[in-house]
Amino acid sequence: MRLHPVAADGLIAAALTTVAVLLGTEAVAQGWPALDPLAWTLVALLNLPLTLRTRAPVTVCLAVHACWSVYVTLGYWPVVGSFGPMLALYTVASLCSTRTAAAGAALLAGVWIYAGVVSDAEAMASVVGQAVGFPLVLWRFGYVARRTGELTRQLRAEQADRARREVAEERVRIARELHDVVAHHIAVINVQAGLARFVFHSDARTARGALDTIEGASGEALAELRRMLGLLRADGVQGADGAPAPGLGQLDEMVTRVRSGGVSVELRVTGAPRPLPPGVQLCVYRVVQEALTNVLKHAPGANATVELAYRAGEVTVSVTDDGRGEGGRAGDREDGREGDRFGDRKRDRHGDRQGDRHGDRWQGVDSDTIPERGGHGLIGMRERAKLYGGTIVVGPRSEGGFGVRLTLPTPVQTARRGDALRE
Repeated sequence: MRLHPVAADGLIAAALTTVAVLLGTEAVAQGWPALDPLAWTLVALLNLPLTLRTRAPVTVCLAVHACWSVYVTLGYWPVVGSFGPMLALYTVASLCSTRTAAAGAALLAGVWIYAGVVSDAEAMASVVGQAVGFPLVLWRFGYVARRTGELTRQLRAEQADRARREVAEERVRIARELHDVVAHHIAVINVQAGLARFVFHSDARTARGALDTIEGASGEALAELRRMLGLLRADGVQGADGAPAPGLGQLDEMVTRVRSGGVSVELRVTGAPRPLPPGVQLCVYRVVQEALTNVLKHAPGANATVELAYRAGEVTVSVTDDGRGEGGRAGDREDGREGDRFGDRKRDRHGDRQGDRHGDRWQGVDSDTIPERGGHGLIGMRERAKLYGGTIVVGPRSEGGFGVRLTLPTPVQTARRGDALRE
């Protein structure tokens, strides 16, 4: 149970008052006059104001030292009233500036020496030593407490700022997921709706197939959206209902869906397939999804190839098209118009890039030079690649068409299980 600061200070003040009273009863035994009602009143005034020491440290410190000066002047035992001023100095040192704390230490030392002079102390050197030593120790302890409090507040502020950044990054990730899901499925639905409208009266079978594809794509989009929203609503609760994130096992379904939109897509898998972490699989899936979505939008009817290669220490996926579809140049892409012009301007610097190991030539740009002025598709690809320590190259190819190639490193554990296999 945490006490209110004023309540805690009140308990401390009560404890000091009790100690002073017990010590005051020994005044006669120590050769000092017995404490009368005035002395007891001054003892109370020396300790009880400490209840407000954190609210007004300087005021309490001055008041306590004033009462102690009066108490000493009247000839009572100075030790009885010394606890309050010492705690008041510590409070000033822990809450106020160094200059204010130094003034408080000087005040305590002055009253302490004054008490030795008034009482005609025989060991004045010892009194002076105490007057110097006690304030310095209390000042140091207070300074350490103040610095600790400042560092604690700074740490909490940094933690809060880091939490805000993590929330912002999570929102960006969610926005990227929503973009990938909605853009791909809406592109398929748009193409199929146009096809169904075109052949509605002349080819009912094709129209029904297009409507079936629209139904499947829209249902899958809704399922993914529900999965994401379910994760957000669950807020990390175990057992939240929702489908697993898509991975490499769903590439065939995606290719089939894109084929129904009028793009001839061929899926190739080279190397020995092996298990990959869910995050890596999702990264590959989303990049392929974004690349095929751009083909659907800007080069419908083109021939596209998706090649997934398992290699030593890495996994590579490339999506290429020949750019011969209806109504689209190879470079005319969402996020790609700006990217193609950027790639042309950078060709002298980067030159043709070697594509995959089969000799494909690229005129693209790497993940660090994808322009920020375009849409969010290519930027999202780049961020996904960086998240898993990979690289991505996008842009037009020398033989025509457009290409995207993603390379992700394979985790050490996965490499030990399967990377040593011959491709």
